[in-house]
Amino acid sequence: MTRTKAPDLSTIEFEPEFVAALADIFERQIVFNQMLGLKVTDIRPERVTARIDMRHELIGHPAYNRIHGGVISASLDALGGLAVLAAIGARHMDEPVSQRLHRFAKLGTIDLRIDYLRPGIGESFVLQAEVLRLGSRVASTRMSFMGTDGTLLSCGSGAYIVS
Repeated sequence: MTRTKAPDLSTIEFEPEFVAALADIFERQIVFNQMLGLKVTDIRPERVTARIDMRHELIGHPAYNRIHGGVISASLDALGGLAVLAAIGARHMDEPVSQRLHRFAKLGTIDLRIDYLRPGIGESFVLQAEVLRLGSRVASTRMSFMGTDGTLLSCGSGAYIVS
């Protein structure tokens, strides 16, 4: 069996309509993400980035004004999924945007692990995710939840079904 070398994802550029459609799916169409305040800031084939602004509704510990661990977990899960969608989109650049967007119908979380490293205290937070491996059925991701100064507050890994 001959394996082909995976393309260098940093050389692939998405069409603006593809990026806008993915951002719309994650910010508006997935209503739970909208409730979290998840805002996509960058979508690239090799990494996706988002932010969450702290609000009263997201407090998990009122004495310290800490963000709730469930918000961290849910937002990292969402961003891991978005990273998978970006990687799938990059794999199928020969297809029209609408066809690539249709490939995402079966995406779902199989496994999620979150490590809470430091208290989530701040006015806003930065999230990043990247795909470690994209197989024909399962994708593996790594995610980070940081303060705006770049301090790593939580990290995670996830496995997603893609077919």
